[in-house]
Amino acid sequence: MKLKSKIVLSMGMVFMLFSVAIGVALTGMQSNKNRFEHLLDQDLALAQATNNLYAHGLQMGQALRNIVMDSTNQAAYKNLEASAAEFKASSQTALALAAANPAELKILEEVVALREQQVPLQAKVVSLASTDQAAAIAVISQEETPVWRNIRTRLMDFNKAKSVEVEQTKAEMSAFSERMLTITLVLVLVALVAASAIVYWLVRHIMKQLGGEPAYAVEIARAISGGDFSRSVTVEKGDTSSLLFSINAMRENLTGTIGDIRHATETIATASSQIAAGNLDLSSRTEEQASSLEETASSMEELTSTVKQNAENARQANQLVVSTADVAVKGGKVVSQVVDTMASIKDSSRKISDIIGVIDGIAFQTNILALNAAVEAARAGEQGRGFAVVAAEVRNLAQRSAGAAKEIKSLIEDSVGKVDAGGKLVDEAGKTMDEIVTSVKRVTDIMSEIAAASQEQSAGIEQVNQAIGQMDDVTQQNAALVEEAAAASESLQDQAGKLAEAVSVFKLESGSYRSQVERPALGSRAAAMPKSTSRAAPARAIASPKKLAAAGGGNEEWEEF
Repeated sequence: MKLKSKIVLSMGMVFMLFSVAIGVALTGMQSNKNRFEHLLDQDLALAQATNNLYAHGLQMGQALRNIVMDSTNQAAYKNLEASAAEFKASSQTALALAAANPAELKILEEVVALREQQVPLQAKVVSLASTDQAAAIAVISQEETPVWRNIRTRLMDFNKAKSVEVEQTKAEMSAFSERMLTITLVLVLVALVAASAIVYWLVRHIMKQLGGEPAYAVEIARAISGGDFSRSVTVEKGDTSSLLFSINAMRENLTGTIGDIRHATETIATASSQIAAGNLDLSSRTEEQASSLEETASSMEELTSTVKQNAENARQANQLVVSTADVAVKGGKVVSQVVDTMASIKDSSRKISDIIGVIDGIAFQTNILALNAAVEAARAGEQGRGFAVVAAEVRNLAQRSAGAAKEIKSLIEDSVGKVDAGGKLVDEAGKTMDEIVTSVKRVTDIMSEIAAASQEQSAGIEQVNQAIGQMDDVTQQNAALVEEAAAASESLQDQAGKLAEAVSVFKLESGSYRSQVERPALGSRAAAMPKSTSRAAPARAIASPKKLAAAGGGNEEWEEF
């Protein structure tokens, strides 16, 4: 948790404790106020009303006696009427105030009932006072006075009980006030103790985080910010997490770091001179390598031209072979068609031979039928002579048809034999053409592979040639970069010296440290560097060494290369 959060939380707890104490006090005061208002508005008002009833009852008795003593006393009549009216008003007020208390209400209702009995008796006394004083006195003493005594007894008992109740309420309110005062004081005391404990804990926690007085921590921080690391920091035993402990650890780490930087600056100065000498040697070797790469590039260009010519020849041969293959394929298709045609002719010849065989069979059967007809005609004698002549002619025709069919069959068989021989020759020609087509396809594939391989070789050699050209360019650029590195090494020496001077402002435990870094002088780079070999057509101009800006602007400025 952050320190700010802890402080806010602590103050919040103190505020909460005081708020509780104030809340309890206000609650008690409000409760006591409510009870006091009830005492004034209810109990004391009811007691005042009953006291008024008692007083007006006495005034009515006195006025009634004055009337009996002097029936012409008009003031007595007025006092009687006024007291009776006031008694009635006070009784109504008392009944309203006692409505919430059944016991008190019952007593007051009895008083009102007795008053209703007293009213006609008082009227009777008033009527007798002017005519018969003795009778009026008798009514007062025997009838009216006993009723008043009952009223008075109830009112006095009621007032006495009410007085006791009021005093008890006062005592309870006083005790409650004292009790609330005690509770409030205790809560305030607890809040003060808790606030003191919280403040003590907070101060102790802050001091523990600081590790000492804030002024001492500020003094140490100012000394470190001024570059004075020689001043030791006093830290309490066992302290491993305070601000002063962290400041002391930072001081020790910075002391070691700055010492390492001082040592490193001297090492950098020495190493930079060695780097400069090595860069001169590297520049010479780089120039030699650039010359060799240039010669290699020329040879690769010639090889590339030769391979390209071979690839072109292979491509043309491949095109001729492809054309030959197309012609062979077409010849094979024609031979296949001839084979198919010969097969059709052979099938047709066989069908004709079969038809002639059928014709021969028909002629043979016709001959037999004609022979049978001649035999039947001979049996018929003279009547069958004409039929015999016809049968003889039919037999001759059948014999000639059979002879012609045999001749045609022999010719057809001879033709079928020749067609078979021609078909075999055509089959052999077709097979030969297939072999030719297959061979031409193989030659085509081989020539395609040769052309593709030649093209790949040409592309590969072209890439090698480009790579060698790029290597040549990179080598030339490396030569320029070596010159830049030599210049950077010299600038690095200057920067190392200035860095040592900048670091020397810090005071370490061993005292102030100022070291003059030795700056070995470099020879003229122009004399030591070999002359660059010129190229006929360099792909990229050699970048001139970048001039490094002089580091003279201040200790905090640094060079980049």
